Amino acid sequence: MAQKGNNDVAQLSFERAIEELESIVKRLEEGKVPLEESVTIYERGEALKRRCEDLLRQAEARVEKIALDTSGKPTGTEPLDIE
Repeated sequence: MAQKGNNDVAQLSFERAIEELESIVKRLEEGKVPLEESVTIYERGEALKRRCEDLLRQAEARVEKIALDTSGKPTGTEPLDIE
């Protein structure tokens, strides 16, 4: 698996980033990667993890919940209360 520079991580979709991150975790868990390469792919894994977290935060910010009136009828939407 050829390693790309970390600067391309910002262009990856969530699905692609998580897939690559899972691949890196698997390789590291197998313990068959030379030390120097382990450090390099670990660093890329950290960048991928941050990308996934950023994309999840963006998705949460876009999610809205349906607001209901006192009779239970929809009245529109409002921001999702994440807490």
